[in-house]
This record gives sequence, C-alpha cells and structure tokens, in this order.
Amino acid sequence: MKQILQSLNEAQMDAAMCVDGPILILAGAGSGKTKTITTRLAYLLSLGIDPASTLTLTFSNKAASEMRERAMGMIQACNYPPLLCTFHKFGLLFLKFHIEKLGRKNSFVVIDNDDKKRILKSFTTNTELSTGMVSSEISRYKTSLIEPKVAWEKAEQKSYQAIAKLYEQYENYIAMNNLVDFDDLLVLPYKILCDNDELCRSMSERYQYIMVDEYQDTNELQYKLLRKLCSTHENLCVVGDDDQSIYGWRGANIKNILEFHESFNNVKIVKLEKNYRSTNQILKAANELIDHNRGRIGKVLESTKGDGNVIEVMDSHDENIESQHIAKRIKKLIQSGVNPRDIAVLYRINALSRSLEEGLNKEQIPYNMVGGVKFYERAEVKDVISYLRVIANPNDDFSIKRIINRPKRGLGKVTIERIIKSAYDNQQSIYEYITQNEAKIEIDATKKAALALKEFVYNIAHMQEVQEHSTYDMIDAIDECFALKEYYSNQPDSLERISNIDEFYGLFRDYIKQNPQMGVDDFLNELALQSDQDQIDSENISIMSIHASKGLEFEHLFVIGLEEGFFPLIGDGSDIEEERRLGYVAITRAKKELTLSFSGSRFYKGRRTELIKSRFLKEAGVCEGSLILEKTTSFKKGDLVKHKIFGIGRITEVSKVGREFKLQINFSGTKRDILASFVEKI
Repeated sequence: MKQILQSLNEAQMDAAMCVDGPILILAGAGSGKTKTITTRLAYLLSLGIDPASTLTLTFSNKAASEMRERAMGMIQACNYPPLLCTFHKFGLLFLKFHIEKLGRKNSFVVIDNDDKKRILKSFTTNTELSTGMVSSEISRYKTSLIEPKVAWEKAEQKSYQAIAKLYEQYENYIAMNNLVDFDDLLVLPYKILCDNDELCRSMSERYQYIMVDEYQDTNELQYKLLRKLCSTHENLCVVGDDDQSIYGWRGANIKNILEFHESFNNVKIVKLEKNYRSTNQILKAANELIDHNRGRIGKVLESTKGDGNVIEVMDSHDENIESQHIAKRIKKLIQSGVNPRDIAVLYRINALSRSLEEGLNKEQIPYNMVGGVKFYERAEVKDVISYLRVIANPNDDFSIKRIINRPKRGLGKVTIERIIKSAYDNQQSIYEYITQNEAKIEIDATKKAALALKEFVYNIAHMQEVQEHSTYDMIDAIDECFALKEYYSNQPDSLERISNIDEFYGLFRDYIKQNPQMGVDDFLNELALQSDQDQIDSENISIMSIHASKGLEFEHLFVIGLEEGFFPLIGDGSDIEEERRLGYVAITRAKKELTLSFSGSRFYKGRRTELIKSRFLKEAGVCEGSLILEKTTSFKKGDLVKHKIFGIGRITEVSKVGREFKLQINFSGTKRDILASFVEKI
C-alpha cells in the first residue's frame, strides 16, 4: 500500500489518507479522480477496516465495476468485496430486506420507464395529456416527496389536477400489484428510514465509511438519504467537481456540493488541480471561462503535459459551410494517420447534428452518434417526414399508420385496428377506405373519431392543393393543419423536440428555395440518400451532445454551434452558469487539439437567422467579442469574511457596482453593504 500511495501526487495522497470525518475531494477534469478514490478505498481496507462497514455509491454500474476492480487489485488479501454500487442498486438491496415495514412483500418487481408509461397509458384514455409529461411530473413529485393528496391540493391548473389524480391511480396500482419503479428505489428506503429510528441508527452504525462519486450530480432526495445513513457519524467522503455540474434540468442540486462544508462539521477540502489530460492552452481557456461563474468553490487546473497547439476558432458563413470545413479537416486528420476513435465533434443541442451528419456523409466519413439518435431517426422528425410522404402519396399505408393518431385525435387502438382491417378486406389503402366509406366509418368508430378521421383526410387533400400552388409554403400549412409543434410542446423534452422540428422545417424550405423546380417527392428522395449510411463500427469518429461527452476524452476535438442562443441557450428555463459549466466540460474533453466553431447564420425556428458569436469565446480568452463580461468576485453568499472595523460577518448577498462588487454582510445581526475589496475571506 505504501508503494501504491507513492504513485499519487501530494493532493491525491492527502485525500486518500484522510480516514475520519467529512471530506470533500474537489476533483477537476482529468485530475485522476478515479485513481484517488479507489486508492482511498483500498487504503481504508489495508488499515483493517471491515469491508462490510464501507459503502461507495456511484451513478453508473460501469463506474462501480471499474472502481471495485481497481480497488480490489490493490489489496492482497480480502475475504469479501466492499459494497460498491449505484444509489439505485443500494435502494434495491435495502428494499429486499426492509420493504415489509411498508406492509409490502419483498417479492416485488422493479418496472422500467416503458412499463411505467404503459400503466399510465391505461389510465389516460380520456385525456389529452401526453403520457411522457405525466410520467415526468409524477417522477418530479415522488423525488420531491410530494404525496398525491398534496399534489392535488397544490395544483392550480386543470391539467395538473388531472396529473395529480393519475398520480394517485398509479401509486395505488403499483402498490396493489407489488411493483416498484425507478424513483421508488430511493423514495421508499428514505421513507422507511424516516419512520424507523432504530433501523436508521443500525444502518448508520453498519456503514461507518461512506464515499460518494460525482457528488455534484446528486439531487435533494439523495442528499437526504445520505444524511440518514450518516446519522451516527460524519465519515462521509464526497468526490466531485462543482464546475462540472450540468444536470440541473433533471434534478441535480449543485448546492449539495457548494454547501457541503456548511452541512457537516469540520469539513476537510482537498482540491485535485493537477490535470493529466490537456495542454496548457486548453486548460487556460477552461480556467478563464469558468472563472466567470459565481456559484463555485474555486480551483485552477494546471497541466502536467505542458504547451501544445493554439486553440483554433473557426468562423463560417452558415452551418453548411461549417460542416464542410469540419468534415474536410477530419478527413485530413484520418489520412495523416490519426485514429478516428481519437476524433470527436460536440454540440449543445441535438438539432445541430443534422448539417454535421450531412457534411460527414458527403466526405464518406463513418461516425458513431454517442448517447443519441441520428437526426432523421428522431420520433418528431420521422413524424414530419411521414406527413410529407402521405401528402406526396396518400396510399402510403406505412406512413399513415404512424401519423393517423399523432397528434392524438381521440382514436382508440381498437378503432384504428378495425379501420385498417376493413381497408385490407376491401383491398383499398387506408386513405382510400376512409375517404370512400364515410358511412361505414361512422359504424366502426365513435362520432368523435369519425369526425376526426374526416378532418384528417380533408387536411391531407388540402395540403396537396397547397403543394400545387407553392411547395415552399407547405411547412406553414402543415403546422397550421396538424399542430405537431403544439403536440410536442407538452412533452418533457419539448425544447429539444421543437428545435429538431424547426431545424427540419428550415432544411425543407432551404431545399425548395435552392431547387424551386423540385417537389416533395424529390426532397424525400434526396433525404433518403443523405440519411442512408453504411454499417458503422468502433473505428469511427464520434459525434455527440456535450452532456453525452462527460467523462470522455479525445486527442482532436471540435465544438460547434458557439453562438448566442445556441450555446449558451438563452430563454425560459436556461441557467447561464450551468451553460458555462457545459462550456467548461466541452473544452476539458480535449487532450491535444481543440477547435471552437461558430456560424454567422443558422436555421432557427424554421427561419434563417443571423447570429452573433458566443460570449463564451470572449470569456475563454480565445477571441475578441461584442459581449464584455467582467470576471466575478471570489466571494459568494454564505462566505464568512472579516472587516478591520466591523469584525467577522457572513455574506447574505452579492451584487455588481461598476467594476466592483458590493457585498451585503450580516455582522452579528447588523446588515451592512461593503465593497468586496474592503474585506477578506476567512
């Protein structure tokens, strides 16, 4: 073990050898985090600490498996491995032993998200609410520990009252059938520990040494669960990076890591700032960018690799030229002997992948899309394509089946199956049967469904008339007739889906503008050729969203779409500090060469829009920009500070005054506004 510890740098060794009390290991990107925490676990076991009294929690089975293997490889003799698993696996094991305390049997079955949606769908036959939205809201209620009754009382809109009712039905159904969903794996253990003090105490005494990886990604419920497990001690070691907290949109609470030192007593903070991945130039840009965030503990990454190439900033006229340039650059890299696996392209929103995919296809560069679906394979894009196919050929039964009840028209599954069977029995296409057998339709379907089908075929016919007059105007008419964007606006990931629809609409308009003599058929044929791709393998370049890239690294990296409105995203629900953390994550994926790309215009909401380059380029110090933002103060809300006259106080508010920062400080009950340069942090 002494030899293993010697392979660590000074900060890593300090973290690994810290045994008792709360410790926060602030692990910067590429700083050897996994090596440090696996060595710490091995060190604990080498001291004779019982493996059964340790608990290490992660966010993926892959991470848990890798850490267990590495830790056990350092220990010569260990009778049984320590418990190292995901939060949800721990919850599952806990429930197997203790779910009877809720009056449930331990023969429960865990259901996945698809099962959950199927159950909800069986309750929602008479509602226009999307199953995805209902599922998402129920998950939010459960992880916020809001019971159905409270959800109903808090609901102000009719739609949320309906969701609260469905929530109650769903909870009754899964309890009656002894089912447990993904959220229950955390919610139910917490409830059991809250209601059973003796069990809570014994669990805490059993797990004397708890370690949590990726702590910046924990949510409020996970924090509360950890507090229960630490009720008799504070031997909690959390590892993470506040600068890489990028999952606020799915419930992660950055305050868990920012306020860790306030939540526990005598917290030891160890910063891992030596970076073993990237060059000085890359880290300088990352450090300068993230230094503009206020909500951070603060650290500066230092490269162990030394200097490398200057970061390149690529300026293109539009997204098509951008994708051509990048594809040609990648082709040149591969021809020079670079392994395609060492090359990646990142983007903030998935809609940007469309032009990129076309550029790569034109240069015949095979690619893997990591953690995502290719643009033309996304459900919302396939819906629009299906509508276009039906307009071009109403007898396309395959496409009709996809869109006949999307958006929902009040057609039940049985009604649709009956109509399809009748059409086949009559040797007609589905469209022909609906248009030519109105009387039969009224018998086969409810009055509402028959009316909806009549309107559906009328709208298809209307769209064909629009096409004859102006193919370019079809998109506005499609959206007006079928309201696909409105339908997807009720989905939990509505912003992403609507962006993809807008991107496709823009692509269609641009094609018709460039080829006015072409029709819908020509566009669809062109599309089929562009999206057709040979079988891919692991020897390909990677393209992915920045979220999907977390934890990965590449020798040659391109980040596209660095324009205001695209990266950072701006608008309702966006958080500029989280956007900046995403920028930091993107930059720190690069090991050797980094290219940051922006375009003068893109299709945006179905129209070509002039854009300005991202503020992040200026903030990272890689180019001049029109947006000038001063760096933030190192002081933040909650900090203890000292003034030479007023003594020690706690900051309650931070605001900007010109080039200076004003702090509101509570000095023993008296609040004073003091300029930041007149106090020092304790």
